[in-house]
Amino acid sequence: MAYSNNSNNKGLRINEMIRVREIRLIDDEGNQSGIVSTLEALNLAKERNLDLVEVSPNANPPVCKILDFGKYRFEQEKKLRDSKKNQKVLKIKEIRMQPKIGTGDLDTKAKHIQEFIDEGDKVKVTIRFRGRELAHTELGFEVLNEVLKRLTSAYVVEKPAAMDGRNMSMTISAKAIK
Repeated sequence: MAYSNNSNNKGLRINEMIRVREIRLIDDEGNQSGIVSTLEALNLAKERNLDLVEVSPNANPPVCKILDFGKYRFEQEKKLRDSKKNQKVLKIKEIRMQPKIGTGDLDTKAKHIQEFIDEGDKVKVTIRFRGRELAHTELGFEVLNEVLKRLTSAYVVEKPAAMDGRNMSMTISAKAIK
């Protein structure tokens, strides 16, 4: 069952690739066999038609296990897939408006922001200033405060309102439930 030194091994040394004189051996049933020579461990692994895999190279002496390397690699990949499955990808939604927005439009935008927060997404609320509007940035602060007043569920302002060039933006997310 000797495996070649391919790139899928991710730094694991197996069988003849183990270059130390002595190792701490764990057999295929999980029992510790103590410190043995590498050649003796390799012969034992070949007798059982399994592989000798270095599981802890930094230990002194290195720890090696007798196991089916193909099955071991499959289990490791399965753990990796399962951990990726449980991750939640965080999305940032952006809502853009202008400082002279009407109340009806503001209600609609606030409703959309509320829906995004309820879904667990972060929301970046951006106000774009054009031309002479840039002289009245206080109107942008008023609009952002009005948006916050219209939100019904619990939220956290992660990044308060701040100017960024011609835009003013703030970031809102759902409040963590304990």
